[in-house]
Amino acid sequence: MNLKKNIPIFDWLPNYKASSFRGDLIAGITVGIVLIPQGIAYALIAGLPPIYGLYCALLPQLVYAIFGSSRQVSVGPVAMDSLIVATGVSTVALAGSESYIAIAIFLALVVGSLQFLMGVFRLGFIVNFLSKPVILGFTSAIALIIGMNQFRNLFGVNFIQSDQIHVLVADFWHQFADFQINTTLIGLFSIVLIVILKRINKKLPSALIVVIIGIILLKFFGNSFPQVDIVKEIPSGLPSFGIPEVDFQLVKDLLPIAFTLVMVGYLEIISMGKTLEATQDEYRVRPNQELIALGLSNIVGSFFKAYPSTSSFSRSAINQESGATTGMAALISVAMVVITLLFLTPLFYFLPKAVLGAIIIVAVFGLINFKEGRFLWNTNKLDFWLMLVTFFATLFLGIEQGIFVGVSLSLIVLVFRTSRPHVAELGKVPHADFYRNKSRFEEVSIEHDILVFRFDAQLFYANAGYFRDSLDQMVEEKGAALKLIVLDAESINRIDSTGIEMLKERVRYYQKKHIIFYFSSLKGPVRDLLFRAGLLDSIDKTHFFIRTHDAVEYYKTGDGSQQEKHAKYIHQSYE
Repeated sequence: MNLKKNIPIFDWLPNYKASSFRGDLIAGITVGIVLIPQGIAYALIAGLPPIYGLYCALLPQLVYAIFGSSRQVSVGPVAMDSLIVATGVSTVALAGSESYIAIAIFLALVVGSLQFLMGVFRLGFIVNFLSKPVILGFTSAIALIIGMNQFRNLFGVNFIQSDQIHVLVADFWHQFADFQINTTLIGLFSIVLIVILKRINKKLPSALIVVIIGIILLKFFGNSFPQVDIVKEIPSGLPSFGIPEVDFQLVKDLLPIAFTLVMVGYLEIISMGKTLEATQDEYRVRPNQELIALGLSNIVGSFFKAYPSTSSFSRSAINQESGATTGMAALISVAMVVITLLFLTPLFYFLPKAVLGAIIIVAVFGLINFKEGRFLWNTNKLDFWLMLVTFFATLFLGIEQGIFVGVSLSLIVLVFRTSRPHVAELGKVPHADFYRNKSRFEEVSIEHDILVFRFDAQLFYANAGYFRDSLDQMVEEKGAALKLIVLDAESINRIDSTGIEMLKERVRYYQKKHIIFYFSSLKGPVRDLLFRAGLLDSIDKTHFFIRTHDAVEYYKTGDGSQQEKHAKYIHQSYE
């Protein structure tokens, strides 16, 4: 077994340089400072006591530092996964109850096991079925839902928690008049302060600053702010080891939410990993290794009271910007969480929940990407509508249904695009020996008796009919003058049995109409398949050419010397 490949810490730790420590130390401390209040806040989103957010930031982060192929990704509790956990677990248990906590921890075991198995069996390619527009629509909708679910902490009103926006808006409309003025002032002030601090310097620990201000405000001036809900006591101490309560009866109910967490979690970690990978040349992110690392993080985390976790966009970005170059930064963050759990949790007693709500709202609303939406509108309308449908499906139908709609639409668009690829009639460029699309190059010359047809995709069962119909239409437009068809097959990199049979049938069909059929620019593997399938029973080897220009010239000249030269070349090339 290749230890460096399967356990990446053995790759970077033995070669660790002292010069890297300063950047890793600063990054680890900075991420730890951000992680602690975020962990407490995200646990509240998940419907769990605050301490479980810190548990989630402990073992999963440590395990990922050992097995993860990215050295800068920060793993732990995130807003999106926390909301998905709340949405799924609340259907089978009462939020905050002992059974609710046990099910959330068991869910981490289920999710981690699925991710680990997908990595072992190299199924990382599955994420390719989530196209970028779907990801954009899904994450933007989730960000909006998470933000609105924090209105209960921001305004001090017990709004309903839901993953459907119309439910949230209706409840907000009916209960908004009950908002607590002191809670609202603290929450809005925190949002404004975080935004200002981020504009001044993104590296400033804005979340920690507002947490400190909020704690001081409520500790020393609490009498001036009655009815403001605070975190209160957070237990101290490290999580104890315990095997999650396995309830096979629950597995069936949890599988849909578990698969959602698997896909979303993997999507988040691979997107962040690839983004950070592009900023350096020291390592490469390996998708299947990321699945294994994330799976082990959740499995081990579940033995130490952690709920499902994945990579954080914001903390990973901070990690990289602060100078992290290896997983040492994650180990330092883990040390900070340990210190907090052992000694510092009493400091968070007076932390207003409105401050936590403000931190979450600012963090998640940054995921709503209007710029990318405008880009899709200007470049590809179909992708834009795919994004928009996924966005509204997630908003109004819920998280699970939203991701199902997104994946289904991605597959439909994939089938549509592969079944109707680009086709073109080519014409000769003046004073040159190459051919171009007549729709894009007006100067090309077109012969009335010659059709040069190009098909820009693999030829298989899904688009064989479209190939035939497109070719027949162009032949019909040429009319009775047509004597030669040249198939420019440069873009056909693969062909299946349906495509082969269709080609053989079209060759015979046009031969009956006394129209010659030539092939040019065929790739070797495709040509070999055609020959083995018996295409040479219908046409001669001399009907195959390296270039379209050669095919047209061969047809035009027709002199014996050129035919003999071409036949000799074909014999040498194909046999």
